[in-house]
This record gives sequence, C-alpha cells and structure tokens, in this order.
Amino acid sequence: MAKYVLLESRDPFDSGDTLHDYQVASDLAKAGNEVTLFLVQNGVFPARKSAHSERLSQLAKENVTVLADSFALRERAIASGELVDGVKAAELEVVVDAMAAGHKTIWL
Repeated sequence: MAKYVLLESRDPFDSGDTLHDYQVASDLAKAGNEVTLFLVQNGVFPARKSAHSERLSQLAKENVTVLADSFALRERAIASGELVDGVKAAELEVVVDAMAAGHKTIWL
C-alpha cells in the first residue's frame, strides 16, 4: 500500500480536468492506497456547497481524506463551518509532513 498526497489547485467551474483528478484519487483509494486530496488555491471553492461539492463528500466516503488549505479558505472568505461533509480545513504543513514522511506527492 502506497501513501499519496494529491494537490488540486483548480476550480472545477474553470477546469473540467478536476473531475478527472477526483477520479484518480478515488481509483488510488479503491486500489488499497492511503490517499489525501489536498485542495489549495482555487481548488477550495467546491469545498463550500456547490454543484461540485457532492463529489468531494463522495470521495471522503471512499476513504479519501479531503483537506482544504486554511489559508486559501481565508483568502476566499470561506469559513471552516461552511465546508461540506467530509472536507476538513488543514494547514499546508500537512503536505510538507507527508512529503518528509515519503508519501508520493502529485500536483494535479
């Protein structure tokens, strides 16, 4: 079992590729890997209830840890209380710690 951290910086309303990226996270988790999807920059927008937020909640149910960068949330005036089920706010140091621990890190 490998450990992955996937970083998503794009908003699904601007880039259709994000839905493919979410599928990559799902497929890796279904293959028995430990997967964290870390939303940064505009990638945090679907963490607040929207047309694309249900997919993030579904990923969490598929054993993907879905985290949203606290700084990016603050910059976009999204309160942690507005996050959909399955998404948690986290500091960027989570990614740094995972990289230091040898997790495979992929910027999508």
